[in-house]
Amino acid sequence: MNLSSLSASSHALAPYGWDEEWADAFAPYAAQGLVPGRVVRVDRGLCDLATPDGVIRADTEYVVPRDPMKVVCTGDWAAVDLEGARPRYVRTLLPRRTAFVRSTSSKRSEGQILAANVDHAVVAVSLAVELDLARIERFLALAWESGAQPVVVLTKADLVPDVVTRAYLVQDVETTAPGVPVVTVSAQDGEGLDVLAAVVSGGTSVLLGQSGAGKSTLANALLGEDVMDVQATRDVDGKGRHTTTTRNLLLLPGGGVLIDTPGLRGVGLWDAGTGVGQVFSEIQDLAENCRFHDCAHESEPGCAVLDAIEAGELPQRRLDSYRKLLRENQYIVAKTDARVRAELRKDWKRKGAIGKAAMEAKRGRMR
Repeated sequence: MNLSSLSASSHALAPYGWDEEWADAFAPYAAQGLVPGRVVRVDRGLCDLATPDGVIRADTEYVVPRDPMKVVCTGDWAAVDLEGARPRYVRTLLPRRTAFVRSTSSKRSEGQILAANVDHAVVAVSLAVELDLARIERFLALAWESGAQPVVVLTKADLVPDVVTRAYLVQDVETTAPGVPVVTVSAQDGEGLDVLAAVVSGGTSVLLGQSGAGKSTLANALLGEDVMDVQATRDVDGKGRHTTTTRNLLLLPGGGVLIDTPGLRGVGLWDAGTGVGQVFSEIQDLAENCRFHDCAHESEPGCAVLDAIEAGELPQRRLDSYRKLLRENQYIVAKTDARVRAELRKDWKRKGAIGKAAMEAKRGRMR
């Protein structure tokens, strides 16, 4: 296939996000007779790809790296060989623009890619249960780190009919998510769906959240048909079963594509220091006015962050969550970075020496 025919055939992929930049990146593979395709589903060494000739099934044998961060993922753009006998083979992946990554639940120091080449990370949060602001902050840290624009969607709004109560809940989330659009929707009566559809109509969006957050119902509402299976949540705790078991890339009727993901019980950080900083941008701004540039915001004199808490301008919960996510992220990074491990040991020794000196001073006063 030559470059001119690629340019003509690639129009079929425009709804999937194909553009001039992807065409330029693919040019060397077009010269080899390969065809572009976007991964819409991955399943046990095989994947479905949308190509100019329609959706095909292909083997990923040639793109199985040792690095789990480089495995084929829903949302990837690939070069596939359509010539010769079947099965067809994915020959290579194009470099990713963005990737949503979390740490695995295993004890190994590995990340897991949930979606690739995403423009919007849509975090679904159910209003049917008590808001878990710390979990929202965790999702947002990963979303910012991925390079995508986060969006928080408060689902099942029809279950909170009181306008005042709902307004307070939205305000809590907006305070938790500075710089992030917060959309309230009800798939039951259609409230807010037009706003969300407008947000996700440009580019690729990944739908994230816990089981029971209403992701599959929301996906069906955006798609205008019942494509995803839906199961009822438990009345006891509002949790649901894993209705979605794979990550699927779906075309939206209003434009754009949506990647629906299984419910996430664990959302571990993966080298998300920048993302954590963006989630807690108000703390980062306050820290610039601290007396010491390496202020830990614990008990240091001249700490602008602690002053803000004392004045009631910053909730203590926000600082506690900020510290927790920073510690977790530092621990994850230290597993694979010797320099960070050394800095952590040095910091532990410093804090241990401070604690020991404080105890000795206390004993001296008691004598």
